[in-house]
Amino acid sequence: MTGEHHADRRSFLRTGAIAGTALVAGASAMAQQVAAETDASNRSLTKGDIAILKFLAAVELIESDLWLQYAELGGVQDSELPGLPTGGSGAYTAALNNLDADMSQYIHDNTEDEFSHAAFINAYLDSKGEKRVNLDKFRTLPSSKATGANQIGRLTNLMQLTVDTSWWTRYRSRDNNPDLDPSFVFPQAVPTLNSGQHPAIPRTDADLAPPNHIQAIANTAAFHFAFIEVGGSSL
Repeated sequence: MTGEHHADRRSFLRTGAIAGTALVAGASAMAQQVAAETDASNRSLTKGDIAILKFLAAVELIESDLWLQYAELGGVQDSELPGLPTGGSGAYTAALNNLDADMSQYIHDNTEDEFSHAAFINAYLDSKGEKRVNLDKFRTLPSSKATGANQIGRLTNLMQLTVDTSWWTRYRSRDNNPDLDPSFVFPQAVPTLNSGQHPAIPRTDADLAPPNHIQAIANTAAFHFAFIEVGGSSL
């Protein structure tokens, strides 16, 4: 028994030594990888990197602009977003919440996300000594005149939209796959939204009635929400 005990102990020590060597080797490799990644993070950006980052920052600023217009009129009203609370538009908010009881929170959170995305990318450009993206000089479009909308210059116009609603049929089709057949044209879920120009927010308080009218505006917004996010996901 004693001999077996010593043999087991020797086996344990030998195995432990091997394991310890492997552990040290693994830790060393990890340290080298971290050092390499740290070196890489300190490298200057290429012109291509800068162009991509600036393009993404511009897109996030544009998305922030359009989502803020939705948030002012139909989102949860708190001080977490710039220019809020405005009080919102009660009839418009109710019409949006007819579609989903959490729609106001969804609008608020999406808006907050877009602002944080733009801020993050611009902060990263700053950290690399690159000029951040600023689109303020392009904020020349008018705001809605409905109660709840701030009267500031906008980058986007949500009062004259043509909305591509093919996203609805694109990912519900059993016969066609957009990844396998990119040339296939998917039908519009709501053909009328893909022609002409439609408001997705009330233009003035006159748009708040009758109920079917403001509901149609909210429905347009809901299709536009998904259209925005499909584009963002693809990007």
